Amino acid sequence: MEILLYIGASYILFTLIVFTRNWFEFRSLSQQQVPAADPKTAPLVSICIPARNEETVIERCVTSALKQTYPNFEVLVLDDNSTDRTASILEELSSIVKNVHTISGKPKPDSWLGKPWACHQLSQRAKGEYLIFIDADVWLEDNAIHKAVNALKNSDAITVWPKQQVLTFWEKLIIPMIYYGLYTLLPAKYVEQNPRWLPNNLRQKMGPAFAAACGQFIAFNRAAYDKIGGHTSVREEIVEDVELAKQVKRSGLTIAMFDGVGTVNCRMYQSHTEIFEGLRKNFFVGFGRNLPLFLFMAAMQFIVFVIPFVILAFGSPQQKVFAGVLIGIFLIQRWLLDLKFKWNPLMSMLQPFTILWYEVLGIRCIWDHYTGKKTSWKGRDV
Repeated sequence: MEILLYIGASYILFTLIVFTRNWFEFRSLSQQQVPAADPKTAPLVSICIPARNEETVIERCVTSALKQTYPNFEVLVLDDNSTDRTASILEELSSIVKNVHTISGKPKPDSWLGKPWACHQLSQRAKGEYLIFIDADVWLEDNAIHKAVNALKNSDAITVWPKQQVLTFWEKLIIPMIYYGLYTLLPAKYVEQNPRWLPNNLRQKMGPAFAAACGQFIAFNRAAYDKIGGHTSVREEIVEDVELAKQVKRSGLTIAMFDGVGTVNCRMYQSHTEIFEGLRKNFFVGFGRNLPLFLFMAAMQFIVFVIPFVILAFGSPQQKVFAGVLIGIFLIQRWLLDLKFKWNPLMSMLQPFTILWYEVLGIRCIWDHYTGKKTSWKGRDV
């Protein structure tokens, strides 16, 4: 058991270093200034919203986009062949508000996945100097676009990790772990600039490996979007947001990453079934379908977040102290994130069950991959 504790301690030490960096370097979009802007000279911003079977959330998303304080923007919503009431809701909104442009999506070609295809169609209709893509389950605070435009003055692209609203037990158990992984495994600074410790001849080549993005809110200036080939360059990518960030870095352009506390909100899923199926489609893909890496991380998660609780219950007194220290460190990390994103800190005590849930998800993803089983999302196979 002691060897497992030492392995866990090494991992926790690494996460502590990364977490500490990110706590100070992972900026919030809310910190951006909102300079005065003349409606006559302010660059046009196109807020692009792909929507497929989003009848429960689309009105809130569009309404929040329309309330922006930025003086010059258009809202484009593409109904991606929805089979629910999405189209009729959009038609009703368009009849009331002139600034909403509703687009009926064309049938999806076999060579495209659904979301890239929808975003591509939006980009073709958008007239803005800045393109901001948000998911239909996102809603914006009134100054979000103004702050995003200010951030885009210093970067070719930006991405925002929204403040996630979690209401049900399963949302509270599962969703915060995504952000814990983000804050403890990848220094946000490396997304924006390649690590200086890499040799000069490897920085440009290896830089895309440190790319990250959240497709719930990703924005470009038009020149950068066109240079990377837009969504055409990621037409068959399930994790298209990360691939777009990689394209930005490969092209020698810049991307900045922010959290959305106070500016951008999202509720990703509303039931356990949605959570499982939503993550099932991209969990293994997010590791580049690299089975050794996937299994290694699964083993590490079990050793770090489950074994210490077992030792705390059944280990020797010395082992219990060691395990208690490890548990205390990652609980402090979790509680700080709970405080930042206003999540229930008591749910962090259930971390071992969160990890076991992800282990089950991982097994299912591997099974899908090696049996050729397709996952379904929004009525389409992925």
